[in-house]
Amino acid sequence: MKILVAGDIVGSPGRKALADVVARLKDAGEVDIVVANAENAAGGKGLTPKLAQELFDAGADVLTLGDHAWDRKEIMDYVRVTPRVIRPANFAPGCPGRGLVTIDSDYGKVTVINLVGRVFMAPNECPFRTVDAILEDRDSLGKVVLVDIHAEATSEKITMGRHLEGRVTAVFGTHTHVQTSDDTILAGGTGYITDLGMTGAKDSSLGRDLESVTRMFLTGMHIPFKMARDDVKLEGILLEIDPELGITTKISRVRESVVSRS
Repeated sequence: MKILVAGDIVGSPGRKALADVVARLKDAGEVDIVVANAENAAGGKGLTPKLAQELFDAGADVLTLGDHAWDRKEIMDYVRVTPRVIRPANFAPGCPGRGLVTIDSDYGKVTVINLVGRVFMAPNECPFRTVDAILEDRDSLGKVVLVDIHAEATSEKITMGRHLEGRVTAVFGTHTHVQTSDDTILAGGTGYITDLGMTGAKDSSLGRDLESVTRMFLTGMHIPFKMARDDVKLEGILLEIDPELGITTKISRVRESVVSRS
């Protein structure tokens, strides 16, 4: 089984990159399932129902969110009825939506769990205790379990990877938009990377126009950020998985340029 996991999709350039790269990889038989973080898909902040459907039409199977989950209010009702869009499982009780989803594939069940960190971020429930509670019913999740830890601190993401080694198929970090070079397979066959990177315009500051971000740093004033448009890429990882054992057998970093702008 081959699973593509795409880093944070930023604005329309990121959405186009996902559609372009996924189409090419699926046509070539290189990808079976696609998971993507979509919390920046709507103009860099949040996700709307319309754009979620656009990403599903582009080939995404599961969309994860993060600290910008509720930036677009219309998503609240959508996540209640759309299980393949998941928000962090350690959000406060009473939040709409779900923190995990199990989908069927030609290789059996695949479960994706979404968590959000607490270091340098808004207070939430403990992600470590939350995922431990979820994994108490490990058999119901199927053999293949993927975990998106959406966090600022590299230490928190690294610790989560080691906390879950041998217990899940893969752990991948999102949120910082900068791809790390520590892709590896931990003990027990758990694939790991601290951050997937970003799906969007690389000639930018985290997907935003450099001029507007620079003005903000120079003046200290709040300035609306424009989306950057140049050097658009999809970053993430490609996992090769043994579906019978639920382990990662190969992990490769992905950095694919967009070749069509239709």
